[in-house]
Amino acid sequence: MSMYSMAFLGDSPIQIFVILLVALLFFGHKLPSVARSLGSSVSEFKKGVKEGEDEAAAAAAPPEKKAAPAATEEKK
Repeated sequence: MSMYSMAFLGDSPIQIFVILLVALLFFGHKLPSVARSLGSSVSEFKKGVKEGEDEAAAAAAPPEKKAAPAATEEKK
């Protein structure tokens, strides 16, 4: 086997486990901050999508017609 074919993930579940274990050992202390920033990024993205949908719905809706003031008749 060449080194090129061994570089792919998914050859075996044991290989994936070993790679995840090594990544956890190297980056384990930073995982809480990464998870926190990922969570805030997802919430900001969802908020932006909601605002975009609201703007698109407002632009697609026909403008509201304002009721004309009723003509007042003066009593004589």
